[in-house]
Amino acid sequence: MGDSEDSRRRFTELYDENYRRVLGYVVTRAEPDVAEDIVSETFVIAWRRLDDIREPALPWLLGVARNLLRKQWDSGSRRRALVDRVTAMTTDEDLVAWDVADHVVERDSALAAIGGMSESDLEVLSLVMWHGLAPREAAKVVGCSTAAFFVRLHRARRRLARAIDNAPAPDARHPVSRAADKAAR
Repeated sequence: MGDSEDSRRRFTELYDENYRRVLGYVVTRAEPDVAEDIVSETFVIAWRRLDDIREPALPWLLGVARNLLRKQWDSGSRRRALVDRVTAMTTDEDLVAWDVADHVVERDSALAAIGGMSESDLEVLSLVMWHGLAPREAAKVVGCSTAAFFVRLHRARRRLARAIDNAPAPDARHPVSRAADKAAR
């Protein structure tokens, strides 16, 4: 791509509009220091291939980031990182809000279900549910047809629902007791 003023302006707009979303996608799959490097490399590739990028650009950018992540991590590490991040987002205040017992049971069931899912299912669900991509756009990220993506999404949702329904009950002395003890003080 030429180094024209139009190219610079287009790239700046592309970067400004998509940087945070690409970083959000990568941070759920890699350690923060690695995530920054992958996002930077994604945008270096975007600059080099600016003429190849069609609107909306986000699916293309996420596809590049996804390929870079595949080179960086094995699937087990990415799945553990996602579960760790979800777990880290929950604070003690979350546990005493609403009905503590219901909240903890739902959270533990969801974490157990997520932790047992395949990397492929987690990716399909997160592209649509977390990153807000339409199935047509998400299909571009994973490199399949829209019809194939709909099938994968349907199956992933069904497996998630089944995993949540079959998740083991939380330990009786788990965070509920800690939160209740804290609230009683």
